[in-house]
Amino acid sequence: MDSSTDEIAYEFHPYFRAYKNGRVERFFGADRVPTSEFGSSDGVSSKDVVISAETAVSARIFLPSETTQQQPQIKKLPVLVYFHGGGLFMGSPFCSTYHNYVSSVVSRANIIAISVNYRLAPENHVPAAYEDCWSALKWVTSHFQFGVGTDPWLNNYADFDRVFLAGDSAGANIVHNMSVQADTDHEGLNGVKLSGICLIHPYFGRKNGGVDKFWVFVCPDTSGFDDPRINPAISKRLSRLGCSRVLVCLAEKDNLRERGMFYCESLRESGWVGDLEIMETQSEDHVFHLFKPNSDKALALMDQLVSFINQYKVSSL
Repeated sequence: MDSSTDEIAYEFHPYFRAYKNGRVERFFGADRVPTSEFGSSDGVSSKDVVISAETAVSARIFLPSETTQQQPQIKKLPVLVYFHGGGLFMGSPFCSTYHNYVSSVVSRANIIAISVNYRLAPENHVPAAYEDCWSALKWVTSHFQFGVGTDPWLNNYADFDRVFLAGDSAGANIVHNMSVQADTDHEGLNGVKLSGICLIHPYFGRKNGGVDKFWVFVCPDTSGFDDPRINPAISKRLSRLGCSRVLVCLAEKDNLRERGMFYCESLRESGWVGDLEIMETQSEDHVFHLFKPNSDKALALMDQLVSFINQYKVSSL
């Protein structure tokens, strides 16, 4: 028997394990919640769409059920593009954790949301995840001109004057990198400008330098702390972040808290002209809101995100 089948190359207990022979076991994000295109108990409809058959990029779209009963173009809704966390090696918009969370945000904020399913390491190392998320963002904004896009929900109900990005942990890292790219490749988004971004418990490099094993695992050819994807402070493009409003959510007991503060400091020192909001939850750990979604503090965090989206000036229709 080949003993290599049982040799562990990488483990994130109790959520993930990769073996030296290439086999991968994911114990988080592997379940799949079915969609409910005609509505569910929380008043939110959902469906899955394929964005790229070639790379298998897909997404789950969420829409308040009552919206589909209205005539198209009567009321346009803010757009939220969500990138799930999981270190870039686990997680899924289809699993119960993220399906339930994004559905709850849609219900509370009365928005349309697109939760992106991007390729994961180690089967697909970085930059695959970033490429997939940019492809998804371009697909979403391809609906900017009414009737041009392939999805009727986005064609009929999305307000592209109010487009937001949000994500947690590694997903928050993606949010930042997509916003940076949005500034340098504005035409790639069909002229759509981002209204704001929300980074929840973001994953970046350590303030005192260096990167951890998670980043090296998903990006073996990284240059380390000199890689702007993991260290935004060295990026000359940070001052041109492609939005005017940023919300960063931190948790007091999160071991990534210092990295989140480092991001905020770097953004302020970059010369970026915009509004930065920081919310810190006391006595809580990393992504606590996903695992204790009905707790008072998790609901307060969600309310902050909802307020961040809805306080944006509504465009005339």
